[in-house]
Amino acid sequence: TSFSTPKKKKRDDGMREHVTGCARSEGYYKIDKKDKLKYLNNSRAFAEEPPADTQVRTALLSATRSEQRRLLSSFTGSCDSDLLKFNQLKFRKKKLKFCKSHIHDWGLFAMEPIAADEMVIEYVGQNIRQVIADMREKRYEDEGIGSSYMFRVDHDTIIDATKCGNFARFINHSCNPNCYAKVITVESQKKIVIYSKQHINVNEEITYDYKFPIEDVKIPCLCGSENCRGTLN
Repeated sequence: TSFSTPKKKKRDDGMREHVTGCARSEGYYKIDKKDKLKYLNNSRAFAEEPPADTQVRTALLSATRSEQRRLLSSFTGSCDSDLLKFNQLKFRKKKLKFCKSHIHDWGLFAMEPIAADEMVIEYVGQNIRQVIADMREKRYEDEGIGSSYMFRVDHDTIIDATKCGNFARFINHSCNPNCYAKVITVESQKKIVIYSKQHINVNEEITYDYKFPIEDVKIPCLCGSENCRGTLN
């Protein structure tokens, strides 16, 4: 018994009609150049003239994308830049290190150039009330902790970074600082963020003005700047 190869018939569009109904069962056969060009020309003509409903759908999608870009642009322009910068800070933290400072004990230093008006680091700690802050301050003194790292957010809230803070607690005071602290609101929660006042070079110490209230018992300032006030308070 001999098997004959099915005869391939040509269709009007140049494509071969498979007798068995499946190209895989008929083996390999070479497509003539004329047939290939005829098929390609038909396909190109079909692609250049999409159906009317496709054109309408494409136009609607283009208009929608344009409207989304316009809304995003207006949102970005009107939205608080602090919030946008804070989101950037979360995904791309500044490179910082803490080491011995000539001002006082430990300090925080830049490991990369920082431009002016940039978020440097968030002051992280526990949010506590004034009553708790007074109790903790007394307890820290009894435990022999020389420094407490408490930062007032507002009249009712204080951030305590003494035992659960980040590198921001090592920032020293200076009467001529290169940074400043600012309270911003993120998702209805107040946060303290350290901003750069000017360009900060690599290995330059990060400093800001503590702005302690004036008290009778003075705390000496060791910043060494030309306009040093002599005391922190």
